[in-house]
Amino acid sequence: MTTNNHYVNRKNIHRSANKNIDFHPKPQKYTQQNINFSDTPLFFPAGLERIFLFIYVVTLPYIAGLTFLFFYIANGNYKIFLSLSDTNSYILTWAIGYEILAAVILLMIMKNAISFSLKSSNRFTKKKFIIP
Repeated sequence: MTTNNHYVNRKNIHRSANKNIDFHPKPQKYTQQNINFSDTPLFFPAGLERIFLFIYVVTLPYIAGLTFLFFYIANGNYKIFLSLSDTNSYILTWAIGYEILAAVILLMIMKNAISFSLKSSNRFTKKKFIIP
């Protein structure tokens, strides 16, 4: 090992007191982020991601459609809701729930993109005061 200050050894990096060194550059744009199934709020067991994704695509919009029909259309009245289920099919209820979930997901994406851009911009970071 040389005494040159510019020489960096991997062993010295791991032994350094500052263990918070991140060698991966942070993404500059919201669309450049890495996406991982483990970061999602839904349960995706390892190896069964596609099966559970299919189950979520089939069931979650249907449940959202049922709750919309019960609370908004039937005003929480169980008898009116049961009369609606006679005329509504699974596909119609699923489509209503799909549109509701799509709108909510789009709003969440916009909120996350705005908060990401605010965090990554230099305007809102605290600057240290330097005496001129």
